[in-house]
Amino acid sequence: MLCWLAVAPGLAWAVVRLAGLDRGPLVQALAFTPYVAGWSLLVLTLTLALRRRWPAVAAAVAALALVGAVAPRALPTGQPTVDGPELRLLTANLLKGGADAATLVELVRRHRVDVLTVQEFTPAARDALDRAGLAGLLPHRQLNPEVGTTGSGLYARFPLSDGGFRRNAGFAFTQAYATVAVPDAPPLRVESAHPAAPWSVEVVGEWRTDLAGQPRATPDGQLGILAGDFNATLDHAPLRALLASGYVDAADAVGAGLVGTWGPYDGTPIPPVTIDHVLVDRRIAVSAVTIHRVPATDHRAVLATLRLPTR
Repeated sequence: MLCWLAVAPGLAWAVVRLAGLDRGPLVQALAFTPYVAGWSLLVLTLTLALRRRWPAVAAAVAALALVGAVAPRALPTGQPTVDGPELRLLTANLLKGGADAATLVELVRRHRVDVLTVQEFTPAARDALDRAGLAGLLPHRQLNPEVGTTGSGLYARFPLSDGGFRRNAGFAFTQAYATVAVPDAPPLRVESAHPAAPWSVEVVGEWRTDLAGQPRATPDGQLGILAGDFNATLDHAPLRALLASGYVDAADAVGAGLVGTWGPYDGTPIPPVTIDHVLVDRRIAVSAVTIHRVPATDHRAVLATLRLPTR
C-alpha cells in the first residue's frame, strides 16, 4: 500500500502532463514537472529495491513518461544550416521597473547585444536605462512604458520599422513589437511577449487567452521572434501549441531548457522554474543561450545568440 501511495502521484502527474490537462490549480503545479520527473526516478528505485512488481511497473511508466518529456531539454538538437549574420538578443522582466539598470546595460555592453526586449517596463526604468548608457548602445527603440507591470519595450542596434504595441486581453500587459532591419538578413519581426500570469485559479482563463493570442509563427512568411516572460513552461499545453506553429524554444534547442529563470530568489522556498523564453522561427539557428542574474527583479535575463538566414 505504501508503494502504491508513492507511485500514484507521479502516475497521475504523467497523465495530466501528456494529455495537456492543465486546468485550474494544475496550471501552477505543472510548472514544477522537472522536479516531479526527478522524484519519479526515486520512487522507481524504491519499488525495485522492495521488489514490488506491479508498483514498480507503474513507477516505470510514470518515470518514462515524465523523464521522456523533460530530459530532451538538457540535450542540444540539430540546427538549420544558415550562413547569415549573428544576432544576440536579450530579454528581461524588470519587476515593475525596479531591476538594476546598470547591470542590465552592462550585460548589453559586455555581450554586444543587438536586440533587447523588456517587460514590466516603466517610465522610471526607461530613464534609468538611458542614464546608464543604453541609448548609445541600442539607439533604435519601440517603447510603451507604463507605471506598474503592464509596460513593454524593444531596443535595437539596427533600425526599426512597422513598430507599435498591443495590449493583451488578460491582465492588459502590453507587448511592444517592430521589424528589425539586420544587415544582410531578411526583415525580422521581434515582439516582447508578456501573457497574463496564472497566479490564482480565477485568472487561469486570462492566462490561456493571452497565450492563445500570441502571434503564431509564419514558416512561409516573415521571420519572427517572441521573447519575454511567458508565464508558462514547456510543460504547459498552450505554450507547446504556440511552438507547434513554427517556433523553436532557443534554450531547449541548445540543451539549456531546464535552467530556471524565475525563483523568486528572495529566500522564499520556491524552486526555480523556466517561464522566460526566446521563441525563434525554425529557420533561425540557435548557437547559445545563457541565463543572467539581474538585481532587484525576481526574473533572470535570457541571452540568446542566433544565426539568421541570408536575405
